[in-house]
Amino acid sequence: MTPMQQHSQPADVGFDGGDLDCGNGLLLLIRRHINPLPRGGLLEIRSTEISVDEDLPAWCRLTGNELVSVTKVGLQRSFLVCKGALSERVVLKPMSTERAERVLSLRERVVPVTIPTSLPQPAAAPEIVPLSVMGIGSWPRPRWLMRALHEHLEGRLGDDEFEAAADDAVRLAVSAQIAAGVDVVSDGEQRRDSYASFVGARLDNCELIPLTDILPLVDDPEHFAEELRALDVPAADVRHPFVFGPLGRSRPLVAHEVRYVRTLTDKPVKVALPGPYLLTRTMWLECLADQAYASREALAADIVRILREEIFFALAEGAAIVQLDEPVLSEVVFAAVTGSSRSFMCGALSARGNVETELSFARELLHAVLDGVPRERVAMHMCRGNWTRDESAALSGDYAPLIDLFKQLPIGMLLLETCTPRAGDLAILKALPDDMRVGIGVVNQKLDAVESVAAILAKAEDAIRLLGAERVLLTPDCGFATFADNPLASSEVAAAKMRAIAEAAVILKAGYGV
Repeated sequence: MTPMQQHSQPADVGFDGGDLDCGNGLLLLIRRHINPLPRGGLLEIRSTEISVDEDLPAWCRLTGNELVSVTKVGLQRSFLVCKGALSERVVLKPMSTERAERVLSLRERVVPVTIPTSLPQPAAAPEIVPLSVMGIGSWPRPRWLMRALHEHLEGRLGDDEFEAAADDAVRLAVSAQIAAGVDVVSDGEQRRDSYASFVGARLDNCELIPLTDILPLVDDPEHFAEELRALDVPAADVRHPFVFGPLGRSRPLVAHEVRYVRTLTDKPVKVALPGPYLLTRTMWLECLADQAYASREALAADIVRILREEIFFALAEGAAIVQLDEPVLSEVVFAAVTGSSRSFMCGALSARGNVETELSFARELLHAVLDGVPRERVAMHMCRGNWTRDESAALSGDYAPLIDLFKQLPIGMLLLETCTPRAGDLAILKALPDDMRVGIGVVNQKLDAVESVAAILAKAEDAIRLLGAERVLLTPDCGFATFADNPLASSEVAAAKMRAIAEAAVILKAGYGV
């Protein structure tokens, strides 16, 4: 864009980014200022960094915002950006100086990390009987909650107002699960924007930013954007954690979810956390994370510490199971869908190493996180991606390359995707340790058609012949709404599928004397 002598319109809000470039905090400052604006709001960005001349127009194209005009005086540049299209603009009152001054730079916002001197002991929890029925985690969110979630993430809705709305949604999700006949309940991950990235909004010195803000920072943004489109990834709707200082946990990640669900039911409660390998892969982006951590291993050490804290606090709140989600391990062992070293798989954008290195790294992290945690209270979930209904875009392959890893992990349960043909033959699971319980996916959450009770019984009986009834649990293949903005099922379909599993479970429990 050709620079002008002055902008044709006054900005509603502006800030000075100094010499920050897009990989060194400028995008986060832009997002912090532009999010509170309505569509059509104008933001002025002042900068002396020459690389912004190319990076900012690319960011505008990828995010759907309009670059209205540019001015230059020596090194000083000024960019006027409209949130959305300029045609959507209505005249706004200028943002107050007081409000603008509250938006601090990255370096000024880093807070000190507090580490607990001790961890609480697990509380007692109800027994989970063989052939129990449970969801994997997420449940479709009501539209009104989605509006509240977006407003909260963009700073237009306070914590108290959002939590009140989320409490209402959790009550609905729990009621739907109980009505369907499940044995183990979750809160449906109603408070989360996705199953993993939500952690970024609750950790100290980390913030969620839209995935589209990161695309200009990868080696070839246009090619990467095309890869995401080919994979059916809703990049504009997915947020990604941005680490800008040492990670800390000054507030719970999921323990508060457990506490609230336990006020609603006496059934066993399960809560899911992203696993340490997934979080490390998600948060370690070479173009961003090196401002806070010198290496992936240094980042992982803090992630391990934080997850250990959270697991013990969740168990102390009475969680019967803490589930660690590590679906990105399937991306490690199966050929990369994109043909590159970088993949969207389950929200993890960072590059990966060779299979042996990555599996060894994952094993070390999981052992470190679970040291001293009661094995019978820990589950791990594995699938091949749950961001699209397009089966051809998701990964395929059986569990054979992961069996040795599973056998070496200190977990009591594996909850596996097994209903889709992409998951291969159940017989491979025979090699699992005899004391490891296995959640068998008996319905496909990506299909609208509700599986028949007869089909569910047939799948469950295959698993029982292989593993024994005492080791089998019954689940969907994955969550119904892993990414809040991109649910794979409606709440009606989710309820119908869980009800079909529960009806099959009644027959199985009677037949096997459970």
